[in-house]
Amino acid sequence: MEATETQFAQQILAWYQLHGRKSLPWQHNRTPYRVWLSEVMLQQTQVTTVIPYFERFTARFPTLTDLANADIDDVLHLWTGLGYYARGRNLHKCAQVIRDQHGGEFPTDIETVMSLPGIGRSTAGAILSLSLDQPHAILDGNVKRVLSRHHGIEGWYGVKAVENKLWQAAIANTPSHQVQPYNQAMMDMGAMICSRSKPKCEICPVAATCVAFTDNRIGELPGKKPKKEKPAKRALLLILLHEGKVFLQKRPPAGIWGGLWCLPQFDDEVSLERYLAKLTLAAEPETLNGFRHTFSHYHLDIEPVVALLAAKPIEVQENQSDWFTLGEPFNVGLAAATEKLLAQL
Repeated sequence: MEATETQFAQQILAWYQLHGRKSLPWQHNRTPYRVWLSEVMLQQTQVTTVIPYFERFTARFPTLTDLANADIDDVLHLWTGLGYYARGRNLHKCAQVIRDQHGGEFPTDIETVMSLPGIGRSTAGAILSLSLDQPHAILDGNVKRVLSRHHGIEGWYGVKAVENKLWQAAIANTPSHQVQPYNQAMMDMGAMICSRSKPKCEICPVAATCVAFTDNRIGELPGKKPKKEKPAKRALLLILLHEGKVFLQKRPPAGIWGGLWCLPQFDDEVSLERYLAKLTLAAEPETLNGFRHTFSHYHLDIEPVVALLAAKPIEVQENQSDWFTLGEPFNVGLAAATEKLLAQL
């Protein structure tokens, strides 16, 4: 039986026509550029959070060339709060590659799209199917959950063998026509019906053929990621103040908070004291209440230290460090911990 005639696809499409999301901002004026932005923003982020970011982004950068020509600080400033900042850096880098190598036109060949920075197989398929209705399967987190449960595919999908089985199921079920509504429907199913906890199986259009539902294994599928205790690291963040201004440094492109503006960071008191010894302080530095910031692979225990400078502030390095006036907008990308501390000043 051809993919266009599978009962699964028919039921998913029928459900979508009645209940699917059809008024999201990126579903209007559907172009590869707009869909690409939405897909990257939606990675590990909920739709309700993404919508205002998407609208601000497209207002500031209405075309791909606008994004490519923008300063990375402007891009990361608009990204501030969305997290996973490598996505924002890759967006900017990818836009520049398309500007320089493809004449500013988003490629429409899936292999070419997959070769772009920050775009994998599923994202490429989503961009081309949702904007141009090209026949490509997708396999984002929502789709993985739906297929794992429906087909009874065991194991954690971070394992390559499990992912391969999921891709086989995704390809087999994706119709050759109406791909745009089908792929949108599969993402909506995962978000609205087949949710991670408390799925709404009683109103699921494919519950009758779902292995997890019929075998009462909803809690088992999909397989859980093996638990691993996150290590904890320590960081001293220095809040240097002088005449109503605060000193910030721009992080290197790679690594923690890559490309973002941050407070100077030290691993221990010795390195912090050495740095402070070179400055003229107006008072003894004060330690504020610390807090924990959690990344995907570790916890960072942050200890803020405030120091007032009495003499001329330290010199800045162009595009790498600067003094910012408190109370005025910080029109650069800020690390989450920095933004949190500055808001308290």
